[in-house]
Amino acid sequence: MMLSHTLPLQLVQLSDLHLFAQAESDLLGLRTLDSFEAILSDLGQQHPRPDLLLLTGDLSQDETPAAYARIGNLLRPLNTPTYWLPGNHDHLPTMQQALSTPPLYPDKSIHCGAWRLLLLNSSVPGQVHGHLSATSLAWLEQELQVAAPHPTLIALHHPPFLVNSTWLDKSGLQNSEALFAILDRYNHIKLVLFGHIHQEFHRQRQGVHYLSTPSTCIQFAPQSSGFALDEINPGYRCLTLNPDGSFATQVRRIQMQQQLNLAAQGY
Repeated sequence: MMLSHTLPLQLVQLSDLHLFAQAESDLLGLRTLDSFEAILSDLGQQHPRPDLLLLTGDLSQDETPAAYARIGNLLRPLNTPTYWLPGNHDHLPTMQQALSTPPLYPDKSIHCGAWRLLLLNSSVPGQVHGHLSATSLAWLEQELQVAAPHPTLIALHHPPFLVNSTWLDKSGLQNSEALFAILDRYNHIKLVLFGHIHQEFHRQRQGVHYLSTPSTCIQFAPQSSGFALDEINPGYRCLTLNPDGSFATQVRRIQMQQQLNLAAQGY
């Protein structure tokens, strides 16, 4: 991306859309298309407009071509460069086919002004938990060496930390120490973004900020031993990335009526 090296980069993270092929389909009482459209409406009113959209996985709930086509059709009118990575509910080959036409791009190493963005695939086919393959870790190390000394943001779907929620902690990134062994050695890494846990989370390690963003649909109750929904509204994360490597961020939540199935034991 040809952006100024002297101006801040405006980035928006959207995560865990869980869209279906059928527009009327709902997830635990919430029509995920309705909430995503409300998110995009809110996003369209933001100033300054984002320079880039980053989608951090679980874009579809049913892994269908129609669901991914819907996502593309909803995002293209924004005419904002959009990059994505898969989550445990996604089907990567279908994503690659449906989400690779500008302004949506399949690239995983991105130059954005003064910043570098590296997108990792932590999904494991047929599994809920995350794992980074040896190939992915070797690619990350190589890309970090090339990116230095530019401030760098890394994104993946699964959280590399425990989040004090028993049921969610069983499905996080299973080889976090292998990731940390690489990240801890590079001081130009500033941010690691992820989704999966449908809630806000912030941890700092070795000067790197690790942040999750809420889902654009249902929210999970924080610090819950078993599956539990939160009645807080859907949201997304806005980030201002400054050329010197500093950043500012906030989570925005939309206002909408929800008829959640709060008695649900899973999804």
